[in-house]
Amino acid sequence: MIYSKKQLAVTLSRLEAFERPSFLLEQYPTDSEIAADVLWNAHLNNDIEGKVVADLGCGTGILGIGAMFFSPKKIYFVDIDEKPLKKLENNLGLLELESEKEIICADIRNFSKQVDLVIQNPPFGVKKEHADRIFLDAAFKIAKVIYSFHKIESENFIEKFSKDCGFKITHLFRFDFPLKKTMDFHTKRIEKIKVGCWRIEKDIKKGIV
Repeated sequence: MIYSKKQLAVTLSRLEAFERPSFLLEQYPTDSEIAADVLWNAHLNNDIEGKVVADLGCGTGILGIGAMFFSPKKIYFVDIDEKPLKKLENNLGLLELESEKEIICADIRNFSKQVDLVIQNPPFGVKKEHADRIFLDAAFKIAKVIYSFHKIESENFIEKFSKDCGFKITHLFRFDFPLKKTMDFHTKRIEKIKVGCWRIEKDIKKGIV
């Protein structure tokens, strides 16, 4: 049982992270306090309890596991890389969480289960241009509500792309996102970048179903 956002952050900080993160896949761990903040807000917005949730590009599972503390109906963990999914299984074994779950090793573009909520921290498109757009497009096809992390300078693109796809922005949470020294080419122990997490929902007024 989680009683506070701080308690959730502490619990998530104990999870195993990437052992050898892939630069090509932009595998950067989500900070536990930021994950807790976003998930707590999702909880307050009634976006998790009793809902079917997908963590796209889940990595070692911090977002999806955090969501499991708020009693979803089911969680799908989806990632193309098998290695972090093994860490995910270890992390799930550390906690006694009763929500139904399914781990799927696949390209997120091939995941077609309809869900209520997508939570995702996709690649920012640094190594592969428009990688974040691929994740948004996949989320728009399967979910009613989306929480998605992106560089803050993507704000105009996300607003326009969401509108074009029949979705609307309801919230934007802004963070100084810490990128820890996990790659050989990193020179700083921690570098902070401006990142936002957008809450995006299907625009019912447009009559899109």
